[in-house]
Amino acid sequence: MNRIYILIAAVLLFSNVQAQSDDENEPVLPAEAQDCVLPASPNAIPEEATYEDLVAAKKQVAEFQTEIELFRDCLKAAEEMEDNTPGNLVAIVSSYNYSVEMEERVAERFNAAVRSYKERKDAAEG
Repeated sequence: MNRIYILIAAVLLFSNVQAQSDDENEPVLPAEAQDCVLPASPNAIPEEATYEDLVAAKKQVAEFQTEIELFRDCLKAAEEMEDNTPGNLVAIVSSYNYSVEMEERVAERFNAAVRSYKERKDAAEG
């Protein structure tokens, strides 16, 4: 989870440094998009997750999905600003796409844990 915070900080720092550029095609998040908060990924699911672990993880995933939608709504609002440069729009779309990829990784991690739980349960019953 700390890696996500470091990555976000690096991206924001890089974006702030790049904001000084006069090249309007250079991908730079506009100030409005820099205020959007990318949520941290939910906690890792234990490798031998119990049913209770999966219930807790499902709640965290649902909270994450709510927060990521708020992040995307914020990016969409920033995208609608009239003074965006082509570079601003590229940076906004890249941030949006990253959030989709992040959500897909979280969903796959959860689904893999559910599959593993079901396989272990079936093996114990069989």
